[in-house]
Amino acid sequence: MKLKTFPIFLAFLVMGIADAMGPMASAVEKNYELSAVMATLLTFFVFIAFAVFSVPGGVLAARIGKKNLLLIGLGLNIVAMAVPTFIDPGFTLLLVCIFLLGIGTTFLQVAGNPIMYDVSEEGKYSKNLALAQGIKGLGSSASAYLVGLVLVLPIFATMGWRGVFPVFLVFMVLAFVFVAMLKIDETKADVPPSIGSSLQLLKEPVFALAVLGIFLYVGAEVCMARFLKPSLESFGFASDQAALWGPTLFFGTVTFGRLIAGSINLNPRTFFRISAALGLAGVVLMMTSFEYLAVVGIVLGGLGFANIWPMLFSITIEEKPERSGELSGLMVMAISGGAIVPLVMGELVDSGMLAFAYIVPAICFGYLLVLSLKGKKQAT
Repeated sequence: MKLKTFPIFLAFLVMGIADAMGPMASAVEKNYELSAVMATLLTFFVFIAFAVFSVPGGVLAARIGKKNLLLIGLGLNIVAMAVPTFIDPGFTLLLVCIFLLGIGTTFLQVAGNPIMYDVSEEGKYSKNLALAQGIKGLGSSASAYLVGLVLVLPIFATMGWRGVFPVFLVFMVLAFVFVAMLKIDETKADVPPSIGSSLQLLKEPVFALAVLGIFLYVGAEVCMARFLKPSLESFGFASDQAALWGPTLFFGTVTFGRLIAGSINLNPRTFFRISAALGLAGVVLMMTSFEYLAVVGIVLGGLGFANIWPMLFSITIEEKPERSGELSGLMVMAISGGAIVPLVMGELVDSGMLAFAYIVPAICFGYLLVLSLKGKKQAT
């Protein structure tokens, strides 16, 4: 890992902190005596921030620079973590902090993915981006575990459920300092962009298809996170086994796949095709309803899901690196697929078709496989 890329990898690590809002919802629900629906507002506000601020963030990155947008994002996250660190906030103020965390993390995603292009050696962008996504996954896992540890470690006992925030705050401050010290020559657009000019990029099929691909990929991943455990339970697994062999195995494999991709050299288009094929195969095996085939499917699916984002993202950015900020904004906006696609699968599940419901992520990955093959003629 070169010194120039370290601050960006650190920024990716702290991006994972936003994913801890899901596990934290239970503690918040108990502390504020909320309904389950009200507690889910923590994750809702993070998703809303991605949907609303991604494209404006891409425009801002192109105008003020990706490094500056990273610093703004980290600054917002520092404020979001500092408030519950130093005071016991009311629920409304906590939601404001979580919304700030969502905006800050959106800016980190929008700026972090394309700025990796600027700090990477020629031909290393896809590899570094895959490794960065793996590091983000480690940040997500570590943050989620930390949410549980604060309940049992004496050092956090006096702060209760708020004990995670000082730790998160320290990492945010460290990331801010290292990014601020980074000297970088950024690729920039010749003409200052606007939200309108960003959306105009969707008129070019290569970008519209890629944005749809990200939308469907994120939606498929959230489907797996949401329905793997109940699916395995319906296949005959006990609840604790279903949790272990379902979402835990899936996301562990995803993180492993990203770290492996960050350590080998392979043409990104080839890697994209392999990932799409593995993901589709894994989802199809889930539709069989057989216990052991389902576990094999989860492993194959995890390996396939692992590198769709970094490969598709890097391939798209390299089409027009001078407009990387705008393209990043569009693709980060597509993360909203995680709020919409699972609703379709949920309808099938509610109709009693739990195994068949995997046709939804299967269609998503069928599209991604077709998209990966479509780029074959352009491969070099």
